[in-house]
Amino acid sequence: MPLLLVIVFIVVAIAELYVLLQIGQAIGILPTIALLILDSVLGSWLMRSQGRTVWLRFNRALAEGRVPGREVIDGVLIIFGGALLLTPGFLTDFLGLILLLPPTRAIVRQALVRRFGARLVASATGGTQVRFGRMFGAGGAPPRAPDEDTVEGTATEVRRRRGESP
Repeated sequence: MPLLLVIVFIVVAIAELYVLLQIGQAIGILPTIALLILDSVLGSWLMRSQGRTVWLRFNRALAEGRVPGREVIDGVLIIFGGALLLTPGFLTDFLGLILLLPPTRAIVRQALVRRFGARLVASATGGTQVRFGRMFGAGGAPPRAPDEDTVEGTATEVRRRRGESP
């Protein structure tokens, strides 16, 4: 894993330098530097405004007694997006914008929940994936209130053997 991170950092740095050189040759060095400064300033403004919005939604969820799972993921994505926008380079700025803009952030959040949600819930609660998906805005209808068709009972955790599929 550490070797993979080193390779990723090297590849990203080389790609950023290549894009910076290409843009610098196309429009000049001063406009390129001005663009980098401008997108850092706009990125910090966008991070602050989106962070404030998510913070208000987080507090509203707590006040309503809901688990603020979606808001927590959005907050993490906003922090990463802001950090990427403050990093000099156009490729990281593009990725940072994807994480900061609400429509694209929702797509990233859904993809993350789809990819990692079942693992997190299975280890945390013993396997209630459906509720996890709903809690983090991955789609589906909200959980129903119990009615006369509800059956109460107990559950027993069954451990899988190695190599056995779920």
